[in-house]
Amino acid sequence: MTTSLASLAGSLPTLTSPADISAATTYTDLNGLEALKKDPSSPQALGAVAQQVEALFLQMMLRSMRDANAAVGEDDNEMSMYQDMFDKQVALTMSQHQDLGIGAILKRQLSNKVAPAAPKTASAGSAVGAVPGAAQFLAQTPAEFVDQVMPAIRRAAGALGVNPLGLLAQAALETGWGQRMARNADGSPSLNMFGVKAGDGWTGARATADTVEFSNGVAAQRRTAFRAYGSIEESVSDFANVLKKSPRYRDAIAAGGDVHAYIDRIGKSGYATDPEYATKLNQILNSGVLQAALPTRTAAL
Repeated sequence: MTTSLASLAGSLPTLTSPADISAATTYTDLNGLEALKKDPSSPQALGAVAQQVEALFLQMMLRSMRDANAAVGEDDNEMSMYQDMFDKQVALTMSQHQDLGIGAILKRQLSNKVAPAAPKTASAGSAVGAVPGAAQFLAQTPAEFVDQVMPAIRRAAGALGVNPLGLLAQAALETGWGQRMARNADGSPSLNMFGVKAGDGWTGARATADTVEFSNGVAAQRRTAFRAYGSIEESVSDFANVLKKSPRYRDAIAAGGDVHAYIDRIGKSGYATDPEYATKLNQILNSGVLQAALPTRTAAL
């Protein structure tokens, strides 16, 4: 099928009567998509568009099957009308209750298109600063990521007595160089640089994300709650406290300036369930990406 999701989205009808988009439970009720015009950045409106496009895709699949039946002489004009109505309702219901993945992909695409560009700077107390994490993290490249997180990592590493490159490799792995981290309900980044989870004892803000966890060597996807922070400094400082307070990480801290020993020991400590955690950290540490992102004075550490 060559029809793109973007072209399907463009085929949705324009409606004029506003309504709650959550109320569109029949295929004839698309009025809620008017909300997208009023607030194009609304996650609820984007979700409605993605859901309707997924329903259209399912309708096309069902129509193809009906056409195949007609080709072998099983078509009936009157019956086809009712089958078409039935197919549309089935498609909408399936898109609302089944995770086919199409709607999720389109929602991400639409979110990227309508998201307003973040300003490079924002003063404290400005409208941008009022959104958690929006003004504190704007990294788009590994070099920008290093530039933003390294000052806090240096301070934390100094307090722990370890090589800061080990912490930097962890932050890069846990966040995908700042491009992949749990997000708050408003879509802003949680600024959780080290994937610290929000257990029962955590009383601060939380953000959720899908993660891959390993149990007895078997990977499984889970919805996980993570700690959310107001700044990079707060995140790095909290991570340092986690390491300092738990006996589990005593050997890792004892590695001191030996970054390879730190990585090996943090991998064995159970900080992450991934059995290849230390291997992945070493890959980042020895990568050309990290070396290119590091300032010359830092690369010598």
